[in-house]
Amino acid sequence: MRRFLLILGIVAVVLAVIVYAMVTRTKSYSQEGTVSFSNGDLKVDVFYNRPHKKGRVIFAKDGLVPFGKVWRTGANEATVFVANRDLNFEGKILPKGKYSLWTIPDEISWGIIFNSDVPLWGMGFDGQTLRKPEKDVLTITAPVVLQEKEFEQFTISIEKTGEEMELVFIWDKTLVAAPFSAK
Repeated sequence: MRRFLLILGIVAVVLAVIVYAMVTRTKSYSQEGTVSFSNGDLKVDVFYNRPHKKGRVIFAKDGLVPFGKVWRTGANEATVFVANRDLNFEGKILPKGKYSLWTIPDEISWGIIFNSDVPLWGMGFDGQTLRKPEKDVLTITAPVVLQEKEFEQFTISIEKTGEEMELVFIWDKTLVAAPFSAK
């Protein structure tokens, strides 16, 4: 019995070291990013990981981020969106709270999904996202704007535009902006 417990302990330590090394290594390629936006008593934070283009085809049918498929909207962990007030996107209300943020990129527009389940990682070992569709709270659509300039690193920002704000995604030559306001 002692021998079994010793072997089990060694296996657990080895697995913990492997998982730690994998997480550390992947984060060295896609650094963590945080967006902190405030406007009056509104505060919005986004936590995500920022992959680089590195000469790859990003948004395409057979690209790194395939058209029409759910994307974790960054790398590594699922992207996390936190708002301290209800937000109005396209006349739809996103209640204040913490959400995982998923997107479905396409050539003309992106689907943007706020999900109440926040998994630790964005994808499983099978390459599928860990999003639970039954936990989707809000889905909106935002148009794609193609830029002349190429952006090497994936970036999320929140910009103030008059009385509204925009949740902005930019990578490669693609820019997507979803307007919203505080309710």
